[in-house]
Amino acid sequence: MIAVCGKGGVGKTSISAAMVKILTRDRQKRVLAIDADPAVGLASALGIAAEKTVDDIRNNLIQRLGQGKAGDRQSVVSRLDYEVLEALIEHGNLAFLAIGRPEKEGCYCQVNHILKDIIASMANHFDFVVIDGEAGIEQVNRRVMEKVSHLVLVADPSTKALRVAQTIQQVAREAVNYRRSGLIINRCQNGKEIEDIAIPETLQYLGWVPEDDVIRICDIEGRSILKIPDCAALGAVENCLLTLMASS
Repeated sequence: MIAVCGKGGVGKTSISAAMVKILTRDRQKRVLAIDADPAVGLASALGIAAEKTVDDIRNNLIQRLGQGKAGDRQSVVSRLDYEVLEALIEHGNLAFLAIGRPEKEGCYCQVNHILKDIIASMANHFDFVVIDGEAGIEQVNRRVMEKVSHLVLVADPSTKALRVAQTIQQVAREAVNYRRSGLIINRCQNGKEIEDIAIPETLQYLGWVPEDDVIRICDIEGRSILKIPDCAALGAVENCLLTLMASS
């Protein structure tokens, strides 16, 4: 399970979408893409219309609980299990699930825990899971990604983005039981730009991804990244992914 995190505006969702495209090339492998950003940007990047989110399911159940119509715990679990599966969108070997707005701590915790368990159980049926996380550290703080095995930190060449990536990693060490983490520097003009960046020693550097007109135009036109041809950015993301998985 790979979680992609970083400061807002660094191209985190584009990196997540690129990873999904790369991993789905092998038609024998099943890939689950989870959009954990309330903006639902990954759905747009993949050309998927997310009609129902996990947040919708949670709110509907909370409303039924308030009306005394939810039934016993087993009924709640069965209903949630069914509705999450219903919200899953499948295209070939790719499945997609949108989380929607993150849950609030202290509010219907039992429902939130059941939903986490259902999603974790569902993930076990896929060869790869890619989570596009919410910008910043909120989801890590709430342990939304506690079962993640690989944490990818995305930054642009700015000092601020690198500091946010470092903070996310520090928080994740306590909240996430990941095996490996790594940093991708996105939207670089050239390799020389990397030489001028002071990458913190605590961040495992995976590689850099160039500013790419193919990705930029795809984003502007609202086209699915799944349908674009191979390009420099995709090749760079694939190299970063191979480096991340190499010592797993």
